[in-house]
Amino acid sequence: QEYAALQLAEEVSLGKFGFFSRKESLDLGIRVGLAVVTDGITVAPLQGISSIEEKENGDGSKYISVSFAGPIRSAGGTEAAFTLIIADHIRKVLGLESYKVNSWNEDESGRVIEELRIYEREVSNFQFKVSDEDIQYLLSHMPIEVDGVETDPSEVAVHRDLKRIKTNRVRGGALRVINDGLIGRSRKLHNLVNILSISGWDWLKDLEGGLQ
Repeated sequence: QEYAALQLAEEVSLGKFGFFSRKESLDLGIRVGLAVVTDGITVAPLQGISSIEEKENGDGSKYISVSFAGPIRSAGGTEAAFTLIIADHIRKVLGLESYKVNSWNEDESGRVIEELRIYEREVSNFQFKVSDEDIQYLLSHMPIEVDGVETDPSEVAVHRDLKRIKTNRVRGGALRVINDGLIGRSRKLHNLVNILSISGWDWLKDLEGGLQ
């Protein structure tokens, strides 16, 4: 199923089903891939993902940013996290660079840590407890930016008004993908990328992972 998602996402992004601009190719390819891993339930790719953008690192290179609207109904943590692996596959196919955290000399990883702790304290619990070190390590290796729309009125106090993050409020969807998907299910994801022979994600094995 995951292999089929990667293949179909690649074919859509390369224009096999019609010519699209690169922005449209990114958007359609990732959403189609997510539809496959969620068994064709359209709620996940249509409502779970707010937008898919091409953004710039500090050196001017282009990368992919996936913005989550909220917790993806009908998609578990592994499926939501696999969205980023699909996006990375399309990134390679289209010749885009990796996301570089903190590349505008702004502490974006510190922002995510602060934001996640505020969300835990003021909004809701996550399924897993993860360490600050794992969050920082994850973000320093992620080839795709995990972004999201604001979901709750709680705001960060320290890491405010960052260039690439559009809101000072907490982004619940993005935080859940990071916490309960990428870190919480890092072992499962690492096994999956090994089975599928996907390069560039071996660092997942070095995460401590989440405690329930």
